[in-house]
Amino acid sequence: MTNTGTTKGNSTNRRSVLRNFAPLLIDVAVPIGAYYLLKNGFGMSTLMALALSSVVPAVRTGWGVLKSREVNGMAALILFVNVVSLLLSFVAGDPRLMIAKDSAVSSTIGIGIIVSVVLGKPMMTAGMKPWVVKGDAGREAAWARLHAGSARFRRAERMFSLVWGVVLLAECVVRVVGAYTLPVDTMVWAGNVIMVVAMALGFVVGGALGAGPMAAMVVAKAKSEAEEGRRAGEVAEARELVRAELAPADLAPAK
Repeated sequence: MTNTGTTKGNSTNRRSVLRNFAPLLIDVAVPIGAYYLLKNGFGMSTLMALALSSVVPAVRTGWGVLKSREVNGMAALILFVNVVSLLLSFVAGDPRLMIAKDSAVSSTIGIGIIVSVVLGKPMMTAGMKPWVVKGDAGREAAWARLHAGSARFRRAERMFSLVWGVVLLAECVVRVVGAYTLPVDTMVWAGNVIMVVAMALGFVVGGALGAGPMAAMVVAKAKSEAEEGRRAGEVAEARELVRAELAPADLAPAK
């Protein structure tokens, strides 16, 4: 029985992990991975690689509108970024402009994330939630209850996305300033440094103000609910024992 229960629990956890990661993989990893695979692996042009990698987010966005009459935020954002990149891929000639245009992707994503916060649907939640719940059914249930009933939890959720939106916009500004103030040769490698620093800031600040507090609340809630469930089970078991002990006396003939 124990092995069967453990196997079922592991299977449930795996399904939960896949369910949590699926939107992130489909909306972000697949189109980005497809772009680099087509461009670097198959030698396609930037234009063709961007066009083909836009198919998945375009289908996801269209399907969401048709099925539930809602726009899939992350898929729509990736599609928009690809369209912007397609348009900017026609820009050529000025090397500084070519460097500066790379910041358009960061700024587009940053603006999209900030808008999602304003609309009450923080876009970065899709990427952060799997790392918080870790495929655990108890944590996922705790997340759902906190999201429904805790203003502090929702505030931290919005803060996490807001931090990333601001960081990406700041990266854009720094890249543009660097493109027109630093030598081109310097910006070729400095652009990567700026991106790494921006990502590090996003993880550190976003973790401190958003993901960290949310994870702590989820863990505490899950433990509390597990303890309440254990106590309720003990009470129910004690009641059953009392009933079993009293049953013979109740059934005895009255004198």
